[in-house]
Amino acid sequence: MGIVMSLVFTSVLLVFMIYPAIKIVEFLETKMSISDRMYNILTVVITIVLALIVGAGLYFI
Repeated sequence: MGIVMSLVFTSVLLVFMIYPAIKIVEFLETKMSISDRMYNILTVVITIVLALIVGAGLYFI
């Protein structure tokens, strides 16, 4: 049941984690050369990871 609740929190947080993910990828882009395809992939992956972290944190707090 805990995993399901964490995933429910994560699904809601996906929308809110897009902006921080974009800012993180933009920061990485200033430090290194990133292609457009890699920019998109990094944005999606970082969005999902941030949502999972915050969703798990909300459940376990």
